[in-house]
Amino acid sequence: MPMSAHDVTPNRSVLLDLKKKIKLTQSGYKIMKMKRDGLIIEFFEVLEKARKMREGVSADYDVAMEKITVARAVVGEIAVKSAAYALKQEPQVKLGSKSIMGMMVPRVEADNIHAKMPDKGYGVISTSAFIEGAAIAFENLLDTIVRAAEVETTMKKLLDEIEKTKRRVNALEFKIIPELKEAERFVKFSLEEMDRENVTRLKHLKKKGDVEE
Repeated sequence: MPMSAHDVTPNRSVLLDLKKKIKLTQSGYKIMKMKRDGLIIEFFEVLEKARKMREGVSADYDVAMEKITVARAVVGEIAVKSAAYALKQEPQVKLGSKSIMGMMVPRVEADNIHAKMPDKGYGVISTSAFIEGAAIAFENLLDTIVRAAEVETTMKKLLDEIEKTKRRVNALEFKIIPELKEAERFVKFSLEEMDRENVTRLKHLKKKGDVEE
């Protein structure tokens, strides 16, 4: 806890406590700096993943829209909608968590994205390779979006944690440690002054005693 130099009582016990606090705080400062630097390295790695994922979402979206446009043109809007309504199972998104340098970040997973042919219900309609191609393209797009969501959320969590860690590091470096050291200097100076006064007093008493003898 930060303190003013003049809030402490100058005695040797306080001086020892201050020395211990400074040592402990400096150790914590080094650990926090290492954590901050590690988080920044991790952030740039995730940032690169996010960039690639964004490109992947954009590319998969273009492919999916191209495939569905072709399917609509070849087999018709009704056949495409019938294929969509015939789907027997829906994707399920599951949220979990994982640890990065002791910080919990989200884990996003999805089941039933890539449906098997029997689960698509195509048996009830007259389907074609164009519809199947569009379905696969949209499955790939959804898969990419789910993975991108995890990366984007992780990136935001890392940014928040980096900012919090930076504030703690700055508080330790520019406020708490300097205040502790200032308190230590004050106690040392006060003790030295008291020692000098005691020595002067003893000399005075000794001189007085010599005179009286």
